[in-house]
Amino acid sequence: MKIISSITEIREEIKELRKKGYTIGFVPTMGYLHAGHQELMKRAKNECDIVISSIFVNPLQFGPNEDFEKYPRDLVRDEKICADAKVDILFVPVAQELIGDGLAYVEINKLDNHLCGKSRPGHFRGVCTIVTKLFNIILPDKAYFGKKDIQQLQIIRQLVADLNFDIKIIGVDTIRTPEGLALSSRNSYLNDEEKQTALIVPEIIREIHLGIKENRSKEIILQHAKTKVNARHGCRVDYIEIVDAKELQLATNYKQDLIIAAAIFVGKTRLIDNMMVKNHAT
Repeated sequence: MKIISSITEIREEIKELRKKGYTIGFVPTMGYLHAGHQELMKRAKNECDIVISSIFVNPLQFGPNEDFEKYPRDLVRDEKICADAKVDILFVPVAQELIGDGLAYVEINKLDNHLCGKSRPGHFRGVCTIVTKLFNIILPDKAYFGKKDIQQLQIIRQLVADLNFDIKIIGVDTIRTPEGLALSSRNSYLNDEEKQTALIVPEIIREIHLGIKENRSKEIILQHAKTKVNARHGCRVDYIEIVDAKELQLATNYKQDLIIAAAIFVGKTRLIDNMMVKNHAT
């Protein structure tokens, strides 16, 4: 596995790969890798000749009071995980080179006005800007993203379509612990007691799904869910919502494909999860 930090160097490497006719699969990450990232790399390896992964803790997607400084980092560990996953090139860009003067940004409308976009103003502008830069550098045939960050996935799909990137975006199913908790780098913040408490996140999403299947009132379902979470010691709701699966707008009925999405604080750690729900209306 080659480890490259220079944009010029990785572009030259990619030119040579293209001359040989290789297809490129790209897995962008913020590091502190886990089995969910490995699943993305495995999928890319199965579908492409060359797998490139990147590690970059993107400062543009963190708000002023968020956890950029303490976000978990362990490059040596991550390099081993990438090598074990048969990644061909690991791109670890330097912030100053990748961001530059930071005068140009990429934004997306509508899809970012609920869920994490509402809770974290500017977050998706930061995501879209850096992902666009990485796409322009790597020029992959396919790029792989986890469905745990469903809003991010939908936004990147829209970005690729609207900006005419010739890249296929692949969403990969969420990897969970045996108890059902979605894997996340931020899970490392949780102590043992909080890890048990955090199981309320997938639990509440399953309960909402049951309520939808039973065609119960959306307002009643969501109010019950928020009350239950806020009553649990150490928990606080950021959002729990039901949105349409295409444009991520607040759903007014169940006669469409839906996403149940939640962001819940367990202690000081913000955890997100979701479930896609096919149209169950009768």
